[in-house]
Amino acid sequence: VIFATSNCTKLSAKEQEFSKLIKDNQGLIIKVSRLYTNSLEDEQDLFQEIVLQLWRSYDSFKGQSKISTWMYRVALNTAITLFRKKTKSPQTDELMDFHHSGYMEDDDEKQQQVSLLYKVIKMLPQVERAIVMMYLDDLPYRDISENLGITEVNARVKMNRLKKTLKELMKKHA
Repeated sequence: VIFATSNCTKLSAKEQEFSKLIKDNQGLIIKVSRLYTNSLEDEQDLFQEIVLQLWRSYDSFKGQSKISTWMYRVALNTAITLFRKKTKSPQTDELMDFHHSGYMEDDDEKQQQVSLLYKVIKMLPQVERAIVMMYLDDLPYRDISENLGITEVNARVKMNRLKKTLKELMKKHA
């Protein structure tokens, strides 16, 4: 729940609309949070920061792009900004335990493959992580390029190279 309601305080129409938007698209925010953090605590902090930035920029969304495109842009910008701030301080290489909620089958082998995929995606540079994440979410190359400020052709080329890189990394770390 995005907005706490105490003493029977009612949410405004705008707050209700925003709350529904976050609820409907929380998977997108969770994916970004997982790929740019190394602990469950950092993931939760980044999730909250992304929601805060989405709220702050909600009035500026004009509907000229898809809502998911706008959300990706805000989420990625927030994650990359925080990632850059954190890389200035010492870090550990601990990888978080992935908690797949609801969308994962109870298949151990599949969960291990997904965990390995997340692990190797985290090894990629920031922009490449974003490309892979959006590709895995079936975003068209047009949307990927728009979100990252690159050409559609460049997004396709990068993704083709990333597929090879990910296969190699998965073999190496399996």
